Amino acid sequence: MAQVNIDSTNTFKDLDLNFTIHPIRKDVNIHKNEYAIINSVKNLVSTNHYDRPFRPEIGSSIRNLLFENIDTIIAAQLERAVQETINNFEPRVQINQVIAIQIQKIIGINWHLIFLLSIILIQLQ
Repeated sequence: MAQVNIDSTNTFKDLDLNFTIHPIRKDVNIHKNEYAIINSVKNLVSTNHYDRPFRPEIGSSIRNLLFENIDTIIAAQLERAVQETINNFEPRVQINQVIAIQIQKIIGINWHLIFLLSIILIQLQ
């Protein structure tokens, strides 16, 4: 999916939020560099406003769109909400494109986020 070309001076670490256990160390796995940033983006987008204590501004408004009638306006609002959240709270990521596509046969939206991470192009679904 991506090539690893992260500068060694900037190391990013984060815990695996699935709490999977490392087989040798018997400790929670750690995500490093690009995987830590990808998890940060996932957490930001899935966090609702006022979910984080003392930081109510962090989060996105995509849960507000959950039970809306799906059309192109809702898809555009979803794209804008994801883009605003990442631009405001994740300086390590540069967004190329957010695409929300309405699925006709199923009541729902399929969305893709394509962003740059250093020199790496990563696609997150």
